[in-house]
Amino acid sequence: MTPARRLKRRKVIVFTPWQIIDLSVPLEHMAASEPLPGKIHYVRHDGEGLEQMQRFFGVKPADLIYSQGQGWAIEEVQAITHTGTHVDAPYHYGPISEGKPARTIDEVPLEWCLAPGVVLDMRHKAAGDFIEPADLDAALTKIGYQLRPLDIVLLQTGADRRLDSPEYFAQPGLGRDGVLWLVERGVRVIGVDAYTLDRPFASMVADYRRTGDGRHIWPAHFAGITREYCQIEKLANLDRIPRPHGFMVSCLPVKIKGASAGWCRAVALVPEN
Repeated sequence: MTPARRLKRRKVIVFTPWQIIDLSVPLEHMAASEPLPGKIHYVRHDGEGLEQMQRFFGVKPADLIYSQGQGWAIEEVQAITHTGTHVDAPYHYGPISEGKPARTIDEVPLEWCLAPGVVLDMRHKAAGDFIEPADLDAALTKIGYQLRPLDIVLLQTGADRRLDSPEYFAQPGLGRDGVLWLVERGVRVIGVDAYTLDRPFASMVADYRRTGDGRHIWPAHFAGITREYCQIEKLANLDRIPRPHGFMVSCLPVKIKGASAGWCRAVALVPEN
């Protein structure tokens, strides 16, 4: 084979630079946006961090020459796995999904969590409204996009702009029909820039008290018992993504053995060219 023919067979790999957009909110100490807030104990360089280094290494502060007598910094976090931006595993919704043991967060396929993304604008929906299949279909028609298997759908409600206020919890949400409509089209991860994928707790409770029908409680989550899927809750900055599709989403969760969720640093990867 001549050198010229060998050159023709070579594959050319072109690196595409990405704009990385942070879609996450931080895990904070006693955050106002958490009904079950986490607690963070900060170990500082000149306090407990120094004391710990003295105990571990048997040194005096003067011996820590490089740090000028200071120790390390570490943090102790006490929080549920559903604090901050996180991915819910099917196990969160129930022990069984699609008739088999529900996957915990360490069992969720990684290809579900690194996939093409599509933003559907639901900011016209009022707090407490259901996001219906017709709303999803209309949003897709508006942006000229057809869902493909493993697409990560991001629902933009605008709630993240009210993150540190009581109004943060005033949001629309999916119901059972909306979740199943997306999953039947191959979607395995649905994200939302709000506290929960369902409607607010107060809206669900009001409907239950009015009707006595328990199907008003947590219908979007419990849809995961029928069809397997994951959620990303407490996203942010969806308005910073410059186009509604044609980008990637990474929401790889922390690998916690047997857990119902895992914290993640969700980002959008938008090709610059």
